[in-house]
Amino acid sequence: MNIMSTPAAFWLILTVILAVIELATVGLVTIWFAAGCFVAMFFAAFGASIPVQIAVFAIVSIVSIAAVRPLAAKYLNNNIEKTNIDSVIGKKLIVKTKIDNLEETGKVEYEGSIWLARSEDSNITIPEGTEVTVVKVEGNKLIVKRDFM
Repeated sequence: MNIMSTPAAFWLILTVILAVIELATVGLVTIWFAAGCFVAMFFAAFGASIPVQIAVFAIVSIVSIAAVRPLAAKYLNNNIEKTNIDSVIGKKLIVKTKIDNLEETGKVEYEGSIWLARSEDSNITIPEGTEVTVVKVEGNKLIVKRDFM
């Protein structure tokens, strides 16, 4: 009997193919199906019927996707670095030109560069020389709030 014609060999080959695809794409998609194939291979090796093998493949794949993928994605994608834009949030800056949302004016200086600025509260005008804190970035504008002492 040819080993390649057994159901266990089929599941092994499919496991390897899916693992190679996962290595090539690194998308955490096919690895879960490879896990299902791997477990189904053992069921096939011990003589389980084809419907049982398919059911095991489906169950292991679905459980892996539902339970393990979110955890894996959380821990594998944790090296996202903040960009320069993200690092400005929370910084205290000095207003260089009066911030008035109604007149669409306002500038602050950050690390030697002048940035457009708008107040978080559109009803407040912030005079030149006032210390503000950056709360978010919208496009090319820094959204700031006035620091009260």
